[in-house]
Amino acid sequence: MLEGNLPSPWAKFLVDVDQSIAAKIEVHCLGGFVLTALYGIPRTTADLDYIATIPAAGIEELQTVAGSESKLAKKYRVCFQHAGGVSDIPEDYQARLAPLSFGLSRLSLKVLEPYDLVLSKLTRNSPKDREDVKVLAGNLNLSFGILMTRFEQEMKAWLPNLKRHELTLKLWSEYFAE
Repeated sequence: MLEGNLPSPWAKFLVDVDQSIAAKIEVHCLGGFVLTALYGIPRTTADLDYIATIPAAGIEELQTVAGSESKLAKKYRVCFQHAGGVSDIPEDYQARLAPLSFGLSRLSLKVLEPYDLVLSKLTRNSPKDREDVKVLAGNLNLSFGILMTRFEQEMKAWLPNLKRHELTLKLWSEYFAE
């Protein structure tokens, strides 16, 4: 179980979300929130990106309770943001999710492990994404070989613009241990 370190106002927001949802919801998290809360990467983010919930109907409740137009989002100026149609992630990411413990009773946050988190940034590859990859790979001493194996086995077969993504990975290689 991972212990997170939350900048303000995230802790109070998550407690209020936990108390506001009707039943248990498991949330699969990625993005800047994970980088900040778990890996201490200095980055400001006003949303907690997630790709799925269990049960799937949890997406609707989570967006109602804590989405960008919710009362809690307006109160704390942070929100949950469903990124399901935006992120490309490795096929077997669910097998590697790690629980992020904040002592919540209904809300269960699970985060992508570091290689899956890096690969989730591949298709967008914005300047912010490149900086995130550079810092994460350097701080955690990530292996480029492991990243490439994961890419080959779990993403390559279905990604459009394959040459573009392979070039991006080649450029990112300088950030990694191998």
